Amino acid sequence: MLDVLLIVLAIAGGGGDAGAGGADRETLVLDTGVQAAPAAAKAGGGGEELPPGAKPKAEPVPEVLPYKAEQQVASGRFTTALEVKPIMNATRNAWIAIREYNGQDLVYVTHIWSWRCGLVAMKYAVNDEPLEEWPLPKCHEDTNSPNVMKPEDGLPYREYALGSVDTVTVELIYDDLTTERVTYNRKGALMP
Repeated sequence: MLDVLLIVLAIAGGGGDAGAGGADRETLVLDTGVQAAPAAAKAGGGGEELPPGAKPKAEPVPEVLPYKAEQQVASGRFTTALEVKPIMNATRNAWIAIREYNGQDLVYVTHIWSWRCGLVAMKYAVNDEPLEEWPLPKCHEDTNSPNVMKPEDGLPYREYALGSVDTVTVELIYDDLTTERVTYNRKGALMP
């Protein structure tokens, strides 16, 4: 770290003995250990030849979501990704909580449900299980508070055996069809 600081100071100071025209200056390059792929390989033409019988790697196919993107107009009611996404980004550490209660682990998603009107779906997984959809209650557009949770919406938690929840992964799909995924460990999400 000190050597990086000294390099920055040397560059900022003009490099020492450089002539007035800068012709004697030396360009320093910081090696981060990450190499860029050659331009030809990136473009898919003329890169390294594959060994006989080898197949080129297929480009990953983006997931096609079964939803339609909604128009993003700020209404002041927090019902679109445009309005909800900044809140969710700022409160990422509070999306879920784990509580030990009555001999069980309870995984709460109350915070997500409180801003659900800017979402089309929520997926979650406990430990190393595959993601599964956790249905969101409908938005109450006919009220002054569309994100309000009513008794008929159900309970915003799931029950597991005590001590069995080590990690929780949450994926949010906003109504503009962007996604965010976060994995929480038990220690960081456990309620006191």
